[in-house]
Amino acid sequence: MTQPAAVESQHTPPFYDVEQRRTLVISGLAIIVGVGAVGIARLLIAAIALVTNISFFGRFSARSVSPADNHLGIWVMIIPVIGGVIVGLMARYGSGAIRGHGIPEAMEQILTNESKISPKITVLKPLSAAIAIGSGGPFGAEGPIIATGGALGSLVGQVLHTTPDERKTLLAAGAAAGMAAIFGTPVAAVLLAIELLLFEYRPRSLVPVALASATATGIRMVFEGSAGVFAMPQLTQPSGEALTTYMVLGAIVGVAAVGVTKSLYYIEEGFEKLPIHWMWFPALGAVVVGIIGYFEPRTLGVGYDNISNILAGNFTDSVLIALVVLKFVSWSIALGSGTSGGTLAPLFTIGGGLGALLGILCVHWFPGLGVDPRIAALVGMAAIFAGASRALLTSVVFAFETTRQPIGLLPLLGGCSAAFIISSLMMRYTIMTEKLARRGTHVPTEYIAADPTEIARRDAAAVRHRHFDLPTDFGTSRREARESRKTEIL
Repeated sequence: MTQPAAVESQHTPPFYDVEQRRTLVISGLAIIVGVGAVGIARLLIAAIALVTNISFFGRFSARSVSPADNHLGIWVMIIPVIGGVIVGLMARYGSGAIRGHGIPEAMEQILTNESKISPKITVLKPLSAAIAIGSGGPFGAEGPIIATGGALGSLVGQVLHTTPDERKTLLAAGAAAGMAAIFGTPVAAVLLAIELLLFEYRPRSLVPVALASATATGIRMVFEGSAGVFAMPQLTQPSGEALTTYMVLGAIVGVAAVGVTKSLYYIEEGFEKLPIHWMWFPALGAVVVGIIGYFEPRTLGVGYDNISNILAGNFTDSVLIALVVLKFVSWSIALGSGTSGGTLAPLFTIGGGLGALLGILCVHWFPGLGVDPRIAALVGMAAIFAGASRALLTSVVFAFETTRQPIGLLPLLGGCSAAFIISSLMMRYTIMTEKLARRGTHVPTEYIAADPTEIARRDAAAVRHRHFDLPTDFGTSRREARESRKTEIL
């Protein structure tokens, strides 16, 4: 055996076998986390329905119902305020981490706390979200379940004493499984984890997340079926002029996404200046929710049916204008107050409605372009999320998976890309990272390949954590062995 080969043999532990075994173990745990996330998601949906039935209809039932169908009259204004008071008390005496829409908080734990989330969040986050949304809060359930699924993955990682990288993978797996359990979008859920949580693209991280997402989607199909969440009529292939128009539309919606993001944090700053304890902020925000809900009941609650109606072209111009404006005001003030709720469904409602309105205007003013308001609504729905979060691929694939309309893929890609570019030019941070940046947390914005030596050092540390006796200069030794081998050949 030559000297360089002997050096490599001496310093090369059974690392890659260990790596593969650990990936297999983490993949198995991710599947378990995925199953748990589905259970939490179904419990959350049932809890929201239960609170909605009790609050708006006075009956004890977990049957899904819209608060827009209530007959409370002016008394409907009180319901959101009661919910806000309860959420404020839970945040102060339970955990302040339940405030907000969940994804930024999960990102912060990954970046600053080795992906360690308090076990209390696994219970308090979905419970507070059920109360906030069930009492009329204009939020979606997806943000809280993403946060709760992530907390479950983190908890499993902490109990089993995994490494920070493995715990991050389990957190992302739980978050992706939660999203897939709500919307039945396995690929978009994986992309969301990559673009907003993992900050890397490695098979050892990607495979467990994909397995968790696939598991959650498979279980959801057993209970809900395989149809898209937002049903749309069959679309026709757009012309070149229409495709160009959809890109311009996406750019316009990108400007709106910037406005929505900045408005949200401006409102949040306003609440922080109030001379009262933050515990009361959700109740104050809920006053606006109740008033708007009295005049436009469709702004109350999750509002997934609103998104379906927008995409199907069932709303008139006046309804679209009222829904877009009032949903934005209600949601931004409520979320800015620090209550518990998600951002995806409100953004989809606002973006979809805005896209539909722009599409209708194009039909009236430029009929020769061949614009379909339904495709315009689809592009607007995805583009506002792409602009606000800069999760480009997630936005495109999510819109496709929820509608099952392949003809919409090309308009989606063009429109979301345009929104992404406009957002990048007009604001530095996103709706997910602005809060973290204000707290001094650096958030990666691009995926840059890491130094292989640094990866080897980190992996060696992980293996040593598993009680393998490795030299502390593992990465350096492997590099020296390679250099020696090159010298020998020369």
